This record gives sequence, structure tokens and C-alpha cells, in this order.
Amino acid sequence: MTRSADAGGVSGRTANAVERFAERATAWTERWMPDAFVFALAATFVVLVAAWAVDPAVRQSPIRLVDTWGAGFWALIPFTLQMTMIIIGGYVLASSPPVFRVICRLAAWPRSAKGAVLLVAVVAMSTSLVNWGFSLIASAVLAREVARRVPGADYRALGASSFLGLGTVWAQGLSGSAALQMARASSMPPKLAAIVGEIPLTETIFRWESLVCVAVEMAVVSAVVWLIAPGEGRGRPAAAMGIDLGPSAPAPLPRPTVPGERLEHSPLLLVPVALLGFAYLARVFAARASSVPEALNALDFNTVNLFLLATGALLHWTPAALVRAVKEATPAASGVLLQFPFYAGIFGIMTGTQLSDAIAGLFVRASSAVAFPGMILGYSAALGVFVPSGGAKWVIEAPYVLQSARALGVHSGWMVVTYDLGEAIANLVQPFWMLPILALLGLRARDIMGYTYVIALVLFPVALLLVTLLRPAL
Repeated sequence: MTRSADAGGVSGRTANAVERFAERATAWTERWMPDAFVFALAATFVVLVAAWAVDPAVRQSPIRLVDTWGAGFWALIPFTLQMTMIIIGGYVLASSPPVFRVICRLAAWPRSAKGAVLLVAVVAMSTSLVNWGFSLIASAVLAREVARRVPGADYRALGASSFLGLGTVWAQGLSGSAALQMARASSMPPKLAAIVGEIPLTETIFRWESLVCVAVEMAVVSAVVWLIAPGEGRGRPAAAMGIDLGPSAPAPLPRPTVPGERLEHSPLLLVPVALLGFAYLARVFAARASSVPEALNALDFNTVNLFLLATGALLHWTPAALVRAVKEATPAASGVLLQFPFYAGIFGIMTGTQLSDAIAGLFVRASSAVAFPGMILGYSAALGVFVPSGGAKWVIEAPYVLQSARALGVHSGWMVVTYDLGEAIANLVQPFWMLPILALLGLRARDIMGYTYVIALVLFPVALLLVTLLRPAL
């Protein structure tokens, strides 16, 4: 996919006030926002200074900062691999031929420019509840296919809509990193597990209050998308932006030329192994649950990732096709592989010094049981701009958030939900997780972030109201 000319700004003759605001906001972001890795480095120095300021033992022996940072640096290796596999598994599933055919059928539904943008938004949010990696790729592919079939649809708005799963409800779904991490002690650093222990999914994403939040957010965002999407004749299609959409279907794999390649292009070995994975998953769910609600607690990173990979293997059908999909997905996981150890180092400093206790005490003194969820939602959204990772950021926040919740008598599972809602909104104003779809669609961050900014401005007060009013009792 190529881009042969600068997209330029929104035409003054056709732009309304919202579109002009969006253009100015995205231009500012493109000019001033550095790469997400810079935020991880800056956060490390901020935490070092903060720990030195609040911990007398650190001031007496500053070398403790070096020791706690180094001890924590590799503490998230299992979690890092789990998050990497969610990205890869989601891409493998989304890029399989059967799923691509479904995407093409969906792309033929809209009959108007606004309807096209709304369809992509609804699909992005819905699929993110299954898996955010799958949603990210499948929605971007859908946006590209819709652009082929609805020439009047604004390509920038389509791109923004394809990202709305990660900007709204993904963390309340089956791949929500904070909820899955808290569901199994094996996914947490030992110090975090000691603070609160396991919190089953029935106490986080499957609470009825959480499901209400999901429904309300999806309805509100859908309405906003319909209002801000340019109508017929006012959008900027891909062709007008100098973007070549490229071929629709992926290139076929080359046929085997030597006997050694025949097994690579045969399902003979891959399909039985995929079925072996499904058999194991069935046994895990049967062993952990005697009812449907209990079965939900069997979901964790490992079971979700195995399901994605086994399903993707069946849908790709041959080892050669599966290997190609994994290779194509790997670059999208590079940010996780690089940045998560640095976030783990931050976690090591916070839990290895008195910094976590000091922040928890500050929250307790400054808040109440009623106001605490709203405070944490705002704090999580703000911190998410600097630490664009739901799982790694939760590791940083969890010790003092859960300590404060216990002191205030606030439901621990609800604080996971509150964190999820705030963290997702941060993705609308931070371009890190947009990178895979930007590359796929041939867009730049400034092309779509004006739309995501507007949605964030509407969604934040809605989420704040929801976590405050629906707060369950401890």
C-alpha cells in the first residue's frame, strides 16, 4: 500500500467546526508527541526521583534504586510473552481466508458514507471483546475493504473507527490484560499476588455492572461516530489522499517445488495438533468448572492464546500459511518486547521501596469510597498517555490502587474494571497502539487522531459517571 501525495488538511469549504478542531488536534500531536518508548524512559526517571524523595532508606543508600530496578526488569517475562502471543494470535485469526471472506461480506453492507464509518466502529468494538489483537487487524482490513466499496466514505474516519475497539471496551473483554492477569497468580509478579490474591473474572469483566458499562459506552460511541463522520461528498476517500489500497486478497502461497516442501503445504500434521489444543482446552474448562459462570474463571492468558492459535491453525489449514501469518504479525509486537522490561523495572522500584505505600496513602487521604473509582479512572487515563500498555501499566498501578481500595472499603474487582475503562480512553489520545493499523491502511497518526480526540472528550465524562454510580459494595 502506498501513499503518493500529502493528505493535507480538511478543506475549509467543506469542514465543520468539529472537523477543523480535529485537524488542529492531530497536527499538534504529530508535531509534539514523541515515540512511546520515550515515555517509558521518562517514566523510569520520574519514578527514580519519586522513590528517592519518599523513602529515607533510599536517600541513605541510593544504590537500592539500582538493585530494585534490576531485580524487577525481567519480572514480566511470562506476561510479556503472553501479550506478544495475543497480538500474534489475533493477527493469525484475522488474516485467515475464512475470516477474510466474512470481512468482505460485511464490507458490502453499508450504502452510505456515514453508515460505512459506523459499521467499522461497531465491528471494532464488538470484536475487541473477543480479542483486541484480532479486533485491531480485522477492523483495519474491514476499513480498507469498505473503502473499496463505498468510495464516498472518509478514509480517515474509517481508519479512526477501526481503532475504536482498543479505545473503548477491549479491556472489558476476554483479552483484557488487567482482568486476566488478576485471575491467575501465575500471571502476576509475586509481590502483587501477595497484596490481594486472585480476583476471578466473575468479579471483574463479568459483573453485571461491567456489562452495563460496556453497553452504554458502545451506544454512546456509535452515536458520536455517526455525528462526526463526514457525509456524502464531504469526505476524503483514499484516492483523494493519494493512497493506493493495493490488492484485495493476499497473494497465494507458491506451490511446493521439492518433496521436502510438501508437508509444509499439507494439513496432515497441523490439523491433528490443533485438535490436540482444543482437546486440552476442553479438559481445562471441565476440570475448573461445574457451571457456566465458573467456566468463565478458567479463562486466562494461556487458554485464550491457545484458542487463538489453534483456531488460526485450523483456518489457515497448512503450516506454510500459518508460518506466513505469524511472520507478518511479529513486527506489530516489537513495541511490547522492547518496552515491557522497562515497565517491569518501574514496578520493581515501586514495590522495592516505600513509593507504592506512599502513593496508596495519598489516595486514601485524598479520596473516599464514593470518589475513589472516579479518581482512579482519571489517573489511569492520564498515566496511559505516558505508559501505553494496559498490562504493564496495571502492574505499575495495581499495588497502590488495590491497597488504597482495601483501606477505603472499595470492591477490588471494581477497581480492575475502573482501571480498564480509564486505560482504554488513553489509547484514543496516544498513538502507540494505532501503529499496526496505520501501517496497514497507509495512514498517519495525524490523519485519524482528530476523530479519536473528539470521541475521548465525550467518552471520559460518561465513563466517570458510570464507575461512580455503578460502584458495587465490597
